[in-house]
Amino acid sequence: MAEAKRNRRLSHWQALSEARGALRAYRAVLASRARSQASHRASFRMDLIGALLVGTIEFTELWVLYSATDQIGGFTLAQIMLVFGLSDVAFSLADLAAGHCDNLPVYVRAGTLDVFFLRPQPVLAQLVTSDLSLRRIGRWLVGATALTVALAINDIDWSIGTVGLLVLALVCGFIIFTAQFVTAAGLQFFLVNGAEMTNAFVYGGRYAATQPATVWPRGLLVVFAGVFPVAFAAYLPVATLLGMPGLAGLPTWLGWCAPVAALWAVAVAALCWRWGLRHYRGAGG
Repeated sequence: MAEAKRNRRLSHWQALSEARGALRAYRAVLASRARSQASHRASFRMDLIGALLVGTIEFTELWVLYSATDQIGGFTLAQIMLVFGLSDVAFSLADLAAGHCDNLPVYVRAGTLDVFFLRPQPVLAQLVTSDLSLRRIGRWLVGATALTVALAINDIDWSIGTVGLLVLALVCGFIIFTAQFVTAAGLQFFLVNGAEMTNAFVYGGRYAATQPATVWPRGLLVVFAGVFPVAFAAYLPVATLLGMPGLAGLPTWLGWCAPVAALWAVAVAALCWRWGLRHYRGAGG
């Protein structure tokens, strides 16, 4: 009995040691990619400024639209800034972590993906760490600024629950958007040259997440609140946070269900990825 317990403890510590070793390897890869980008300072600065300008233009579009009227979909400019900030911060972090999954069709066509199967790490983990685009930090700065200003100018009843809801929305939004990238990558095993189709729900979903879902037509409501639940990344948590009526016929506390939406997004991503990976038969080289 004592020997069995010792063996279990030993196997447990071995598993922990292997996990730490794998994490160290991934950290080393990502650190090397970050250093290589930062070493080209002029290019890195231009990429960072470009991403910053793109994010600023998108926010300016929102500002012009909501400045022309008192409210749209029941949201004022100050309130929609909170939606924009939450969704943009979550998406920017997901884009930084997994946005380069868009490169999968290139790896499939070039036969590079076959190399991933020869290494003793999961293919998805290798794909996620295959690149690191630090320029996407510029996009995050825009969202973080909008979120900070929105939290200051909105009438928010601060409490532990309020802080918890904000943190929950950010974490679940990050998971939902990351799952979107993985779902798109899994579908690319079949589409290969159909990136425009998957971009419709990845980047289209990001844009939809910055708008109140009350202005969506019924078709978009089914897609972006049910199948790809980006409405739970910002709009519904903000509606709950500000005590505003949500979608017609739905309770106001629905924003707290963001973890359920995140789990659903992860389940869809896992299904698409495993399905696509099993479908892949190599480049034939």
